[in-house]
Amino acid sequence: MLNTDFFNRDALLVAKELLGKVLYKRYADQWLAAMIVETEAYYLADKGSHASLGWTAKRQALFMPPGTLYLYYARGGDSLNVSCQGEGNAVLIKAGIPYGEDPMMLATMHRLNPVQYSLRQRDTHRLCAGQTLLCKALNIKVPEWDQRTFDKNYFYMGDVGYTPQNILQTTRLGIPKGRDEHLPYRFVDIDYVRATTRGTQKI
Repeated sequence: MLNTDFFNRDALLVAKELLGKVLYKRYADQWLAAMIVETEAYYLADKGSHASLGWTAKRQALFMPPGTLYLYYARGGDSLNVSCQGEGNAVLIKAGIPYGEDPMMLATMHRLNPVQYSLRQRDTHRLCAGQTLLCKALNIKVPEWDQRTFDKNYFYMGDVGYTPQNILQTTRLGIPKGRDEHLPYRFVDIDYVRATTRGTQKI
């Protein structure tokens, strides 16, 4: 389990080094898992960040100690962030890919994240290909985890010894014009680009 020291560092460094780490989430009587393949860093002074808008009760997690979870609703779903060193600094977990070959785990993740308005099942490599899809597939909910810290019994990040060899550093997605959209604060594991957000496919 990644400890507080891991997150008590510069957000850009944390964002890069989170690639290849694995999210483990307890769901009923089984564990679900996804390896992180895309992240974005945000800073207090960054106009694209929620923290730049100032403190509110909803954004409190961004001003709490490193390793605090900040969850919010975006695009009709939940999004997961983790606070880093310095008030207002955090990393958004942008995309992942199911980790492990357990067919029961994969079946559960597919059931939690079906194709909307369709009986069709998502391709496995697209199951966590976006911040809200990732949270759906792992059953990570804003009311349950916002302003909390990881718990090894229910939800945590682990190091499985994988270090990406091909990392793309580029601009973030969905940042409005004039809100520091030019900053290269997004990291992608190129070896798993098919499992990242749609915008990455255009690079």
